[in-house]
Amino acid sequence: MPARLSRPAALTALALTGLLALSALPAMAQASTTAQVLHGVRYEPGVEVGGQKLLLNGAGTRYKAVFKVYTAGLYLEQPARSLQEVAALPGPKRMSVTMLRDIDSSELGKLFSRGMEDNMERSAFSKLVPGVLRMSQIFTEHKRLLAGETFLVDWIPGHGTQITVKGRPQGEPFKEPEFFMALLGIWLGPHPADEQLKKTLLGSE
Repeated sequence: MPARLSRPAALTALALTGLLALSALPAMAQASTTAQVLHGVRYEPGVEVGGQKLLLNGAGTRYKAVFKVYTAGLYLEQPARSLQEVAALPGPKRMSVTMLRDIDSSELGKLFSRGMEDNMERSAFSKLVPGVLRMSQIFTEHKRLLAGETFLVDWIPGHGTQITVKGRPQGEPFKEPEFFMALLGIWLGPHPADEQLKKTLLGSE
């Protein structure tokens, strides 16, 4: 028979077991109770999109050379560590972007279009060209995005991709599910805008 533990030893063993169980919980369970603040921009641990609670999967900063351009946060229904895992999630999704410097909006729209194209097969991208042109027009009409201003890209099942700039929805949603994933490819695809930002959005750092 195995030796019986004394009461103090048994309590210590029980406490250690509890700590090990907590440490084994997914990173998202811990992140869901703590906001992230990046360069003064606060990303709440949870948001509601399409009537569903989403949790912060990760947040980071987009750099161009040594300059900080914007911060971004990815919200999902459960943790995902790759673009493929994000695509497999059936529920709503959100990308939240807040500018850290003033930028020409039309130039930003062009960069996003190029980022989508760089991360897709040519045939797949060609099918989305009408939506890409409309997205570019949305940003062009705003002329400039100033430091501290935010835009959201939400995917809501049955509704589509809704782009919101400075708190105002921009026209009708983009209906194709492929359009939202093409947009996410800018940050999470094989040729992301910023490799370090990709890692932080996917919670790998």
